[in-house]
Amino acid sequence: MMKEQKYKLLIVDDEEDLCEILQFNLEGEGFDTDIAYSAEAALKKDIATYNLIILDVMMGKMSGFKLAEKIRKEMNLTVPIIFITAKNTENDLLTGFNLGGDDYISKPFSINEVIVRVKAVIKRSQKQNISKKQSIRIQDMILDFENKTLQIEEKEIQLTKKEYEILALLLKRKGRIFSREEIFTKVWDSNTIVSDRTIDVHITRLRKKIGKYGEHIKSKSGFGYAFENY
Repeated sequence: MMKEQKYKLLIVDDEEDLCEILQFNLEGEGFDTDIAYSAEAALKKDIATYNLIILDVMMGKMSGFKLAEKIRKEMNLTVPIIFITAKNTENDLLTGFNLGGDDYISKPFSINEVIVRVKAVIKRSQKQNISKKQSIRIQDMILDFENKTLQIEEKEIQLTKKEYEILALLLKRKGRIFSREEIFTKVWDSNTIVSDRTIDVHITRLRKKIGKYGEHIKSKSGFGYAFENY
């Protein structure tokens, strides 16, 4: 059976021991985690690929608050952020939330508390992402999530349920590579046995049906598929 998708987390803290403890326990809960020991190191990573950032407030040259400000205002990203800090003042709390923080944890904290909060924030953010958009428009192609329809040049394109769900998955996260395992997990019933070839066939049919837009469903050898160049 193909594996379930793992949520990807970034831990940003200059305390190496704490990072390793968080990483060990969060990976034990099934999360895929990366570590950055400074805000500057975090900026070298592809922030948009993470489902959540655990961000220490007090670090070296660049604070966690400054990094959060860059993520929200300069990068225009909505990735959830949980601040962690040794300080526990109302001013810091308000600063964190005003910068777009989703939660705030004071040190010292229990690992169980972090795990519970991480799961809660991710669950909440996934629901918000689904409800935010009723449709996606790319030039003259419109995918309507409410009615589950696809229009190109004002003509409705007949898609099968699986084709629609694959296209919706790729368009909601344009540029992100989805492995065949992830596509299977999100589109097919868990009791269904599906080969990689089955997924490839669906992608081929989908490309043909969406015409000129089909060339933007890119095959990444050894990795999977992504919708790119828009």
